Amino acid sequence: MTLSEQYHSVRQQSELLCAPLQKEDYVVQPVADVSPPKWHLGHTTWFFETFVLKAYQKAYKEFDSQYNYVFNSYYETVGARVIRTDRGNLSRPSVEDVYRYRRYVNEQMMVLLSGNETDTQLKELVILGLNHEQQHQELLLTDIKYILGHNPLFPVYSDEFIESTAEETAEPFHQIAEDVYEIGFSDEGFSFDNESGRHRVWLDSFKISTTLVTNGEYLEFIESGGYRQFQFWHAEGWDWVNRNNIQAPLYWHLAEGQWVHYTLAGTAPIAANMPLAHISYYEAAAFANWKNRRLPTEAEWEVASDALGWGQRWEWTNSSYLPYPGFKTAPGALGEYNGKFMVNQMVLRGASVATPKGHSRNTYRNFFHPHLRWQYTGIRLIQ
Repeated sequence: MTLSEQYHSVRQQSELLCAPLQKEDYVVQPVADVSPPKWHLGHTTWFFETFVLKAYQKAYKEFDSQYNYVFNSYYETVGARVIRTDRGNLSRPSVEDVYRYRRYVNEQMMVLLSGNETDTQLKELVILGLNHEQQHQELLLTDIKYILGHNPLFPVYSDEFIESTAEETAEPFHQIAEDVYEIGFSDEGFSFDNESGRHRVWLDSFKISTTLVTNGEYLEFIESGGYRQFQFWHAEGWDWVNRNNIQAPLYWHLAEGQWVHYTLAGTAPIAANMPLAHISYYEAAAFANWKNRRLPTEAEWEVASDALGWGQRWEWTNSSYLPYPGFKTAPGALGEYNGKFMVNQMVLRGASVATPKGHSRNTYRNFFHPHLRWQYTGIRLIQ
């Protein structure tokens, strides 16, 4: 597949994800962490305009000079921006304007790529932009779920979207021997800078679950009073539970004595044998304590990953998001991409049902604050 074909495929996928939406859905922002679909479409387009077209086309004419302010996310180097909490106030530009913006930038990108397919630096920058857009495709889908899942009508996004598949395994745990192992990206192809710096780690022997924690297992935690017993929780997590009256995973509702949950295919009864989703690090750690087990470190997860059927849920680890040995922030605006977030966040490993095809690998380091749970997050335990 040529670079132009890759570009067209990834860019088209973002719009296909929005195809089931009504126009009113494009502008909703229920909470600060969830961005309106319209903003995602504009921001991923702004990335190519700002970092590729402006850099490679001397005579490039911006689609709209205000869009740098509207669609910049967090790049301080690039200039001022609409604060994150105000993205839902952007009734303008309109949805039609954003799609016109995408068409304009796509046309300019195709012209650029048609004459520069062999430019290595350009290729690397475009591939970074495509992976950035794939990140936003996952965020877009989970943001859409949050938007629709907090609509009192619980509208269906797509009755064909499968969120969960039951896992089966012959052995409940996989044994890893104590030894020195190497972790970090070392293959050919794309990776983010936070994966680089392959290095050795010592691991004591451990057993890791070959399946994710299920809804049924977590329901036992709820029914045993897990949300009411402080001894299982970190102090910060216990404060979070009480301050926000947390009683179950996100999207779970107790209706007439039966647990149901919102999915992108609509509301449905909780299936006990399906992998749990949408829980915070605080909940994952509390559940592990309740089971008298623990969460894996990200090194343990990566070393064991070849023996695991991962990919349905982003799996919380017990590792803080920190730089690998030798990590250096790249110069310029693109250097703000990962390094500036290496504080007060926890690492998740794997992928989820919302992760675009071809965008997952066992060295991928996702990261979120410990209270967040709108992503498809789940639990795997160490015995």
